[in-house]
Amino acid sequence: MKRTLTWIVFAGFLALWLGACQTAPKSEAARDELRADAEKTVQIFKEKVKGIEKFFDSSAGYAVFPSVGKAGLGVGGAYGKGVLYEDGKVVGYCDVSQGTFGFQLGAQAYREIIFFQTKDNLDAFKSNTFEFQAGASAVAVEAGAATHADYENGVAVFLMTKGGLMFEAAIGGQKFTFKPL
Repeated sequence: MKRTLTWIVFAGFLALWLGACQTAPKSEAARDELRADAEKTVQIFKEKVKGIEKFFDSSAGYAVFPSVGKAGLGVGGAYGKGVLYEDGKVVGYCDVSQGTFGFQLGAQAYREIIFFQTKDNLDAFKSNTFEFQAGASAVAVEAGAATHADYENGVAVFLMTKGGLMFEAAIGGQKFTFKPL
């Protein structure tokens, strides 16, 4: 029974991932909605995360993912669409995907912002070769403020839970795709 349920969850994520794997939204209305959601996410982080302004002010750019869905039961995955900003202006769309295997149970949705310290870091993201390795860390904004956070290998990541409960909270293995405007 447990093995069957694991395969059902895996098949569901595979179907969701394959169906959603288009970096830029298809319609102008969907692109406008994603951009509005990204702007709202930026405002939420600025209102709720003390000290995060320094990252918005000093970074070469940042990727905003208004909603990343993640779930798993032994095998799991995550997916979300986002907007990439350079010098405070939208330069394209991006998505994040993650496949996981191991101890995990549950589902959650969260917001994610990735700050790139330098233009080289940002260009690595834009080249579609950027991914987080196992052991990469993020600041969960419920656990602390951005005043003590710093860049790690040229990147700073902030997560804010929207809902759900998941017994696993790593960003390692996240892969990204970027599509310019």
